[in-house]
Amino acid sequence: MFQPLSAFIGIRYTRAKRDNHFISFISLASVIGIALGVIVLITVLSAMNGYESGMRERFLGMLSHVTVTDSDWKLPAWQQRREQVLKEKHVVAAAPFIEKQVMLKEADKVQATLLEAVLPDYEKDIGTINQYISDPLGLNKLKSGAYNIILGETLAKNLGVKIGETVTLLSPQNDTQNADAASQGVASMFPIFRDFTVVATFKVDMQWYDAGSAYIHFDDAAELFEMPAEVTGLRVQLDDLYKAPEVTDEIAKHSTGDYLLTNWTTQQANIFKAIKLQKSMFFLVLILIVAVAAFNLVSTLIMVVTEKQADIAILRTLGMSSGQIMRIFIVQGCILGILGILIGVSIGLLVAYNLSEVVHWLEGLLHTHFLKSDVHFITEIDTKIEFMDVFMISISAFLLAVIATLFPAWKASKVQPAEALRYE
Repeated sequence: MFQPLSAFIGIRYTRAKRDNHFISFISLASVIGIALGVIVLITVLSAMNGYESGMRERFLGMLSHVTVTDSDWKLPAWQQRREQVLKEKHVVAAAPFIEKQVMLKEADKVQATLLEAVLPDYEKDIGTINQYISDPLGLNKLKSGAYNIILGETLAKNLGVKIGETVTLLSPQNDTQNADAASQGVASMFPIFRDFTVVATFKVDMQWYDAGSAYIHFDDAAELFEMPAEVTGLRVQLDDLYKAPEVTDEIAKHSTGDYLLTNWTTQQANIFKAIKLQKSMFFLVLILIVAVAAFNLVSTLIMVVTEKQADIAILRTLGMSSGQIMRIFIVQGCILGILGILIGVSIGLLVAYNLSEVVHWLEGLLHTHFLKSDVHFITEIDTKIEFMDVFMISISAFLLAVIATLFPAWKASKVQPAEALRYE
């Protein structure tokens, strides 16, 4: 089978057993270094991809694609407005909601909570909250007039309440109640008190929601806050979430009145931009690990060139050109680089696929939790392997290995046969 002479000799040099064990050790260290760099890059970028994917899935599952309200965060005559919104292209569902900042109290424990009042029949088509609720009935556990409440799992633990127990809701009176009381000369400093029965909990695995959110029935909130004719706004679900800006513009065009329109691309855009920037910086920093390992090839090949000077001189006298000599050592360096990359990709993918188990084992061994709920948005490490990332890592490592071979190969091509053979 035809094989270029330079490639043949380069492969033979790579496979040859050397008397100089130090060169063999440096070669092995170069391969291991490249492999370790590739392993770290694949593992870290897969973890970052998983973190971003988990954040996006959870955020977009809890946020509406488009939110319709007005400048005062009150939307009167919401039924008519809902019918108008449902006529827009790409809109598949719309649900009213009442949103209030309240306090939940149990015994001597008090927690600030974002209260969400929803209509279960409408809300089931909005987002993914139902799949995180502990009870199979989901939001249907909320019944009009029953004063039931669904708490975030962490919020329930912080309050020390379990399913079936009650929790007290405290809220300041709304503006209408305050105005009526003031016109009658009645003190309006008394807050609203109401006991609710905990019927389920939910765990999104985002402390933003798990520790600070609760759901009640829309009718209970309307009666409690005396606002039957108005809501905070409408949550709108689309058949394509990436059409949110376009649908927002269309709703604005067809709106008659002063409406405030927001969508998921503006509500949490900075978080996803920060994650993407962090991922890019991680790649640039970690590729330096591969670069350091790749440039170990420089010292390895320089030592090989020094050891093989006599061979190079003989090859030159037999008619090999400087370019062919260069290619011998480029081939040798590339083989070492490819070997390191293959080992690194294989182990890196294995580690990335099993990173959650590895992290849980380390957490148990060290008695700690790496993603603390008071620091990070999510508390579980997920990985998502993007094969384009693996391809880019492999190509980057290979190019660095090739660059590292150029100087030793050039040095080999400059060996003078007479000088090299003088003392042989």
